[in-house]
Amino acid sequence: MLIHEFSQRTGVSTKTIRFYEAKGLLPRPPRTANNYRQYSTAAMERLQFIAGARILGFSLNDVAEFLRARDDQQLPCQRVMDSLDTRVADLDRRIADLIALRETLVDIKAQAENLPETNSCEEQCVCYLLTVDRENGKVSVQKE
Repeated sequence: MLIHEFSQRTGVSTKTIRFYEAKGLLPRPPRTANNYRQYSTAAMERLQFIAGARILGFSLNDVAEFLRARDDQQLPCQRVMDSLDTRVADLDRRIADLIALRETLVDIKAQAENLPETNSCEEQCVCYLLTVDRENGKVSVQKE
């Protein structure tokens, strides 16, 4: 199948397909007489694996490592398991950071709701509700 059909059947853009070829994740396909790429079913299965792994958040380096092992007739399952552990730990850290950010925003909003409305703002001011501490760069609620 040609790249356009290959893209449609896999849901991966032609630009991304070419990128994966350039990175060596997908082998360069044979060319037709008029120099069009001709993809096989095996290439489609490989691309679907790559796309699925990327959706799960695996890095291109991880995916390349999995594929190299498989190309060498090894099953990279333990490496995948290790990567899953790393991904879960990363997600847990990001979730904790997002929860902390949410709490900060809720706190700022609650403080800001108690401030009197004003239409004045100093020259360097963007919003009278928020101020920036020049020493540490942190944003806080304007004090009354």
